Amino acid sequence: MAALMIQGCGSDVGKSVLVAGLCRLFANRGLTVRPFKPQNMSNNAAVTAEGGEIGRAQALQALACRTPPTVDMNPVLLKPQSDTGAQLVIRGRMAGTWQARAYQDRKGELLEVVLESFRRLQAQSDLVIVEGAGSPAETNLRAGDIANMGFARAAKVPVVLTGDIDRGHVIAALVGAHTVLDPQDRAMIGGFLINKFRGDPVLFDAGRAEIVRRTGWADMGMAPWLAAAARLPAEDAVVLQSAGRDQGRRFKVSVLMFPRIANFDDFDPLAAEPQVELAYVPPGGVIPGDADLVILPGTKSTLADLAFLRAQGWDIDLAAHLRRGGRVLGVCGGFQMLGRTIADPDGIEGPSGQAPGLGLLDLDTVLTDDKVLRPTAGQLPEGPAFEGYEIHVGRTAGPALARPLLHRADGTGEGAISADGRVMGCYVHGLFGRGEARAALLARWAVGSDGIDQSARTDAALDEIAAALETAFDIPRLAALAGLELRP
Repeated sequence: MAALMIQGCGSDVGKSVLVAGLCRLFANRGLTVRPFKPQNMSNNAAVTAEGGEIGRAQALQALACRTPPTVDMNPVLLKPQSDTGAQLVIRGRMAGTWQARAYQDRKGELLEVVLESFRRLQAQSDLVIVEGAGSPAETNLRAGDIANMGFARAAKVPVVLTGDIDRGHVIAALVGAHTVLDPQDRAMIGGFLINKFRGDPVLFDAGRAEIVRRTGWADMGMAPWLAAAARLPAEDAVVLQSAGRDQGRRFKVSVLMFPRIANFDDFDPLAAEPQVELAYVPPGGVIPGDADLVILPGTKSTLADLAFLRAQGWDIDLAAHLRRGGRVLGVCGGFQMLGRTIADPDGIEGPSGQAPGLGLLDLDTVLTDDKVLRPTAGQLPEGPAFEGYEIHVGRTAGPALARPLLHRADGTGEGAISADGRVMGCYVHGLFGRGEARAALLARWAVGSDGIDQSARTDAALDEIAAALETAFDIPRLAALAGLELRP
């Protein structure tokens, strides 16, 4: 059964995008393709139809394959809650909170879980494209590894190693990986790819030849800088640090960048709107005085990020923003922060405790271990339908819920909106994805919309990336390495 693993010389070298692009490329050739990532670490998660959660990148890759996402596509997900601890999700279900050291000691126990999911995907597809995590050259993490070479060797999946030339030192990164890898791990690598090249590719011909000479690995191609990748949801919050304001647009949106921000791709559709200027407020920054809407996004650690909000002085900025007539939207954890109190008596998201909320909505939240994971659909009061998903711990109650922001398909209310309409919140992620729903929300604030569904933007970007990889990579050679016989 055909399979290929894309590993990288480090994090953020573009593995997720390349896997998505290759998934779409082979799907466009009529093959049944499935994505797979044995272990992911991300607070950007997606909800599957069966009510499990996986990394958002794997949901995107499933879309590239034109198939619904399943929990088998990402059987182990780590969702960081602190610098040393993370919530562990196994096959879509929360399995407790682990400290980093304990997880490193015991992660090997999950190898059979990972292999079982992989084999299920193999049984239903012509090709499985696997994404590694971080770098296999992090040899200090090799013992018990299930994310890179530990998986590749156990599943007997050939590897292609990717280097990011935009960072510089790509020759050193690839040759250095070759040097430090264990000989048996090194033998799994059948070739290398270069990613994110800008300019005339001929200028790096000598560099590619040098990598071949020093490693003996086959040169599988070099991808150009893929501008369409900017239209795909990002997996890591590191990209937000370089997200700037698109000056001159009439409606200004500021999103608070919490340390444990989650599912921030909720706001990609707003950033694409021609009349909307969206920017993230980084730690140490202030909420701009000319902001029209301030968004409190989802978070993996609500109490800790609420304390961070106050330490930044953003609670004072928010009060001033509302006095000026501004608007506030809270999503998921941000919605919880808008209420009167938040309690975590059992330490679900960190140390147990309770804190006053911002007091902007008459609500109280208690965090519990019965995690809500479900697709959600319904209607806005104006009539347009929305689609999204819920992924949260905790139950919220209070008089403010009598004035819901949304209505689910079953007729029940969701979220809350203040009497003056300027403070609102809900648990629904993906609220802005449908074009008609986004247009209706923006119309509340007298802002026009292009009305384009975000899924259509994403689908077009995937096709554009696939077309670029078709010419940039040696596709027959990649297919042969995977054990795939391409159809004429």
